Parts: sequence; C-alpha cells; structure tokens
Amino acid sequence: MTGAAGQVGVDLVDTLRGLTVPGADAHYWADGRRVGDGEFDVVGVTRHEVDFTNVAALEHAVVATRPDVVVNLAAYTAVDRAESDRATCFAVNDAAVGALSRAAAATGAHLITISTDYVFDGQKGEAYLEDDETGPLNVYGSSKLAGEARCASADTIVRTSWVMGVRGQNVLRAIARRAAAGEDVRFVNDQRGTVTAAADLARALVALVRSRPGGIWHVANEGAATWFDVAVFAGRELGRGDEFARPIATEDLVPTPAATRPARADLSTQRFREAGFVAPAPWRDAVSRLLAGRDASW
Repeated sequence: MTGAAGQVGVDLVDTLRGLTVPGADAHYWADGRRVGDGEFDVVGVTRHEVDFTNVAALEHAVVATRPDVVVNLAAYTAVDRAESDRATCFAVNDAAVGALSRAAAATGAHLITISTDYVFDGQKGEAYLEDDETGPLNVYGSSKLAGEARCASADTIVRTSWVMGVRGQNVLRAIARRAAAGEDVRFVNDQRGTVTAAADLARALVALVRSRPGGIWHVANEGAATWFDVAVFAGRELGRGDEFARPIATEDLVPTPAATRPARADLSTQRFREAGFVAPAPWRDAVSRLLAGRDASW
C-alpha cells in the first residue's frame, strides 16, 4: 500500500489488521464480512520510504515485494498549489500511477488506485455516474484523470471526494477547532459535493481488495452537501447552534483560490450498490462519528 501515512492510509492499514479505527461504524462492512484474524498481510509505504516522482523506484518496490494487491493512496492533493506546481502534481498523480499499473501487471498483482470527483466539470446538475463525461477544471483534476488513463482495464479505480478522517488534517478538524475557540466560520454555499469519512472508505476498500473487480467505482458517503451544510451540521453537533456558520460565495473568498472547483460534483454510488456492496452511511452520520471520535489533537 502506498500513502500509508495519509488519513485514509492509516485507517486502511489498521482496518486490514482487524482494528476499529476512530470514527468508524463498527457494524459497517461493504461486503458484509468483517476482517478475519490474519486475513491480510499489510505492507505500507510512505513518501519518506519511496520517492513517488521516481517511477523506477516505484516499479522496483512492487517487484521486490510481489504483493497480491497494490492499493495506491499516495497523491498530490494540494489543489491550489498544483496550479503553479504542475510537474510535481502530474508526476505523483499521473506518471506514478502508470508505473504502479505496469508493475502490477508484470507481477500478477491487482492495482486499486484512488481518484477524485474533480475529474468532472460540475455542469451535469445531478450526481455523477462512473461513465459520465469528464472535464476537469484544474490541474489537480487533470492529473488524476491522466492517472486513470494510465490504468489497465483490469485495474480498479475508486473515485471519492471530500475525504475527512479523525487522524488527519481536514476541513472538519478546522471547523471543530474554531467551534472550540468560540469563533464563527464562513463556508462556501455554491460548491456541492460528497463527504467521505476515511474510516468508511477504508472499510469499502476492504471489499474491493477482496473482490478485485476492475473498472471505475464511485465510493463516498450518501447524500450531497455544500461545505456550508457541513459546517452548520458540525456546529450543531458541537453545541454552537445555527449562528456558528455563515454562507459565502466562492467568488468572495479571500484570498481567491488559485484553482477552479466544480460547482456540483457529487458522486453516485449506484453502481457500487447494484454490485451487491453496501454503500457508506449518509454523510451526517459519518460527520457525527468523526466528531465523536476526535481526540485532544483536535
């Protein structure tokens, strides 16, 4: 597994080892099967151990370890910085995925790699399905779409969005800190997407590690929301009431974001459900669990 130190990575490593991670729904398993004792032998690598801009090093790492499944969670996710750092962004999100796909094919491993809702332009007007037309609006989204194109047909691509975990820096943690400090927040009300709890994504990934389906899959918590919706709900959960969060338009943000975001890029999990998997719970349930699972570092 790459990206083992990220907020999804730490949750997936522990989940594959049979642990219940902070913020998880102990009863949720996408395929109805909890992890058995010793079911998985997990090898996790981080950017400190492998240079993800070095395709030769990545291929060597896969060939040397010869895993059954490679889960690629490593990513360049600094959306605004990517606008001025295109080369590094594409090296990690595009070229590295190609290297992992080639190495997986050469060793008989199955690749599962994570992509994003930002491959879409947000103009559809309803939740996106896997085979909808893509059209990224920024460098980050373009790099992830390019990485998808590098994958072989046998590889599994998981698109997700707005990921937040108890163990990681994310928007929900920032909201909770502001609430605890007695401060108010302003969040955009004109970008609609899909919240994804890292713990829920990890448990869904377990099912895909087992089944190795290939193709593109959307995995996120159910229901669309704006960041303002998330802030309002979190404020209520934290005892701050309805006045905690105020709506703002993206164009009124200061400083102005360098990257353009899609106005509506929520992901439909219809295909995931029709394949017999259980989709993660509605986003409000996920946010409640994440807030309940927070520790002193928040």
